[in-house]
Amino acid sequence: MSAHQSRLSSADAAWLHMDRPTNLMVINSILLFDEALDWERLTEIVRNRLVAPYPRFRQRVIEGGPLLGAAHWQDDPDFELARHMHRRGLPAPGDAETLRNLAGDLASMPLDREKPLWEMYLIDGPGEGSAVIVRMHHCIADGIALASVMLSLTDSAPEEVPGVGAAPRSGSARPGIRGTVGEVVAAALSPALGAASTGARVGGVVAREGMRVLAHPPRAIELLGGLNADGRALGKLLFTSADQDSALRGELGVARAVAWSRPLSLARVKDVAHAQGATVNDVLLGAVSGALRGYLSARGEEPHAIRALVPVNLRAEQAPAPDELGNRFGLVFLTLPVDLPNRRERLHELKRRMDEIKDSPEGLVSYAVLEGVGLTPPQLESRIVDIFTAKATAVMTNVPGPREAVYLAGSPLRTVLVWAPTAGSVGMSVSIFSYNGEITVGLLVHEHLVPDSEAILERLHGELAAMARLKPAVKGRVG
Repeated sequence: MSAHQSRLSSADAAWLHMDRPTNLMVINSILLFDEALDWERLTEIVRNRLVAPYPRFRQRVIEGGPLLGAAHWQDDPDFELARHMHRRGLPAPGDAETLRNLAGDLASMPLDREKPLWEMYLIDGPGEGSAVIVRMHHCIADGIALASVMLSLTDSAPEEVPGVGAAPRSGSARPGIRGTVGEVVAAALSPALGAASTGARVGGVVAREGMRVLAHPPRAIELLGGLNADGRALGKLLFTSADQDSALRGELGVARAVAWSRPLSLARVKDVAHAQGATVNDVLLGAVSGALRGYLSARGEEPHAIRALVPVNLRAEQAPAPDELGNRFGLVFLTLPVDLPNRRERLHELKRRMDEIKDSPEGLVSYAVLEGVGLTPPQLESRIVDIFTAKATAVMTNVPGPREAVYLAGSPLRTVLVWAPTAGSVGMSVSIFSYNGEITVGLLVHEHLVPDSEAILERLHGELAAMARLKPAVKGRVG
């Protein structure tokens, strides 16, 4: 392919084809400012620091092409920045609630496949301030890479000249679908695993046992017991049973809603983590687990464990995002101990499960699986996505942002809000973002499933306050 045309990686193609009207693969974010942003200055910064250095923001996706009919990136001959950057005022009364409704409406709208898959809105308001809403398709890059890209638009001081001295970057298809579900998944895995012995042995289990291993996960784990760590990780991804039904799972609609927490003190969360012998992420996910427990109880349900999909970054730490961006992360299953009534026990169990994940190859193995899925026909890929997403209720992400305050178009950035997308049958994402000593938690939900998402966030604040009152853990253990 020419310099102006390049094939999507199989992982990026997988995210492209996961788009559905009920679950769009779009990463949504909002940057909040206490003062009015300079539109002309913002436009020039985006032109010079986003569009010029990163080809994906001036390229569109073309399905089919000269290389085995694969989806590929192609320069948009009609590219104009004005088709991607928009300015509008908030409707009356122009408050935070109005902004939340606008962001939810936009999160429900697909991006135009006839042009590069991103858009940005400068919103005049709330109040005397501004908000910048950014929407980027997941096939362009993962959350870590996009956070790095957005950071490249900012400066460490307000007097930077637009477009000069930009901040350094941070960090073959067979027709039809046949066979058992096990055979379908094995077919998707084989391109990613090739002739590796792990893939062969797992594929053999699937071929021999078919639907029986999917219907009886303990039998699958028993059969895979003799495999190495990679094989066991693959078996966990493949044979984990569907997550239990709850008020958070169900038939999905098109309308999405977003909500976000009040800013949380990173220093305070670190104090709780230190006192309990845990990490900041452990504490935050423990608070999320407690909030979901309280929410389900208020909905009249007996709280039970909930499984989440958690992204695992596979890029080298502090490595700058490549110009081609792309996705380089795996997904692991984390069971949130929503069923445990004691906060200290929840945190102890959550830390144990997170430590197990950190010491396992699950992230790398799931990335290989995703690459294999991206090589399958869209109809087959859709079926595989349904199989895997039935195993989880939510997506949980945690992306670190700048530790110090930064400026965009000369104005200090106050708060960053992020919402990760959900795929298949998953209906909720919980996105944690830290910036300048504060943490925000964003919820993306299906409106008819969770009509009162802010109730979850209020419980989150209460959980963190209660965890801060826990007695320090005995040295060397959480519980």
